[in-house]
Amino acid sequence: MTETNPTVLVVDFGAQYAQLIARRVREANVFSEIVSHDLTAEEVASLRPAGVILSGGPKSVRIEGAPTIDPDIYELDIPILGICYGAQLIARQLGGTVSQFEAGEYGRTSLQVTGGNLFDGQPAEQDVWMSHFDCITEAPEGFTVTAATKNAPAAAFENDRIFAVQYHPEVSHTPYGQQTIERWLDLAGIDRAWTMTNVIEEQVAAIRSQVGKGRAICGLSGGVDSAVAAALVHKAIGHQLTCVFVDTGLMRKNEGEQVVETFQKTQGIELIHVKAAEEFFTTLEGVTEPEAKRKAIGELFIRIFERTSGGIEDARFLVQGTLYPDVIESGDKHAATIKSHHNVGGLPEDMDFELVEPLRTLFKDEVRSVGTELGLPEEIVWRQPFPGPGLGVRIIGEVTPEKVLILQEADFIVRDELQKAGLEREIWQAFAVLPDIRSVGVMGDERTYGYPCIIRAVTSEDAMTADWARIPFDVLEAMSSRIINEVNGINRVAYDITSKPPGTIEWE
Repeated sequence: MTETNPTVLVVDFGAQYAQLIARRVREANVFSEIVSHDLTAEEVASLRPAGVILSGGPKSVRIEGAPTIDPDIYELDIPILGICYGAQLIARQLGGTVSQFEAGEYGRTSLQVTGGNLFDGQPAEQDVWMSHFDCITEAPEGFTVTAATKNAPAAAFENDRIFAVQYHPEVSHTPYGQQTIERWLDLAGIDRAWTMTNVIEEQVAAIRSQVGKGRAICGLSGGVDSAVAAALVHKAIGHQLTCVFVDTGLMRKNEGEQVVETFQKTQGIELIHVKAAEEFFTTLEGVTEPEAKRKAIGELFIRIFERTSGGIEDARFLVQGTLYPDVIESGDKHAATIKSHHNVGGLPEDMDFELVEPLRTLFKDEVRSVGTELGLPEEIVWRQPFPGPGLGVRIIGEVTPEKVLILQEADFIVRDELQKAGLEREIWQAFAVLPDIRSVGVMGDERTYGYPCIIRAVTSEDAMTADWARIPFDVLEAMSSRIINEVNGINRVAYDITSKPPGTIEWE
């Protein structure tokens, strides 16, 4: 929890809804944190939240073993909002009735508002997004039913401090959903003043307190997370931070130079640039199996980082770009255990450093906002996710300097055409793949035998699932024409229209 800003706790009942609710609260300029439903009332009270939201969940509150909360939480005099499963749980625990009604409701549903403070300023009839089979048929004593649908007699109810809605205000399909969340925050008397400027100020103070006069190192990958983490730590402790950039030779076109330009020259950060492309290409000679390539690249990266960081005298702190989803996915009751695979390539646990993780309370879009506030260039802040092994997993078969050069040029054209079309921020990832096959072509009067290039572009929220991007045909045509005409060695272009699942985003 932040030290100076009011915090809303989002109680997670085992679905993906909790993350989305937390994001919506933050969009309303209130800090939010996800916690387990196993927390006791005493533990909740110790966190001093300004409000509590009970999230949706996949179970039925009527079955044995369904997740619940300590009922003493209702006695803490803390404002509460229940959403879907959370609303049903409030009803059941406080004496209302949850029943299996005539039919469930899934998707867009018409809601009839009959009153209540929560819906102040909203239309009496509105569309909401439902996802439930059970429904609340009777609100607890002392509560007023404020809305209903065809198959949910008590689709919303409230008293002075506790509010509940059967639908999902957090999803974009509920037009007045964000307004409902913000109205609840206002009714709860929660100051909506949390901004990225607050985040920077708080983290600068926390970093200075943790590091003191010590030295810190950061392994720059060229990605958004490590870049923003480095810039934030540098703002806090200046020359006490040294960044190590292991240039593997497997990055996208011009990215190595851009990292050096941004951090060494523009930001004034002490940067050790390790030009290790030759070592990586030597290690990858004859290696074709995907997992073997990943392992070879990762192990060499670690050895080089250890070798370099060992020469930085008195460095006790290691900066990592751990994000809030990583913390949540750890599965810990208090979301405190961090996964160990982050931006410096999966550093071994026996490295003797204390971790500095200034982004561990932030989602990806918030990290980008912090980066912008810190003055990092758009090319860094809006960089798409990039695999740790780099182009090594976008070249099928053996990785050679020649193939990397071909792929860098093709990949640059893909991203350049998306930028020209104004589509680069709508697409989660877009890149080129170089397969280990050749195909016959005709260029001019000459018969060619060159590589095909596969373009991969997907839309996604979190990379857990992804859909292939519907790039306009004229943009695809421009990519194909330029790649074939400008990249020596490629004579054919294909577009991958596989979603995830069943495919993966990367080819290896």
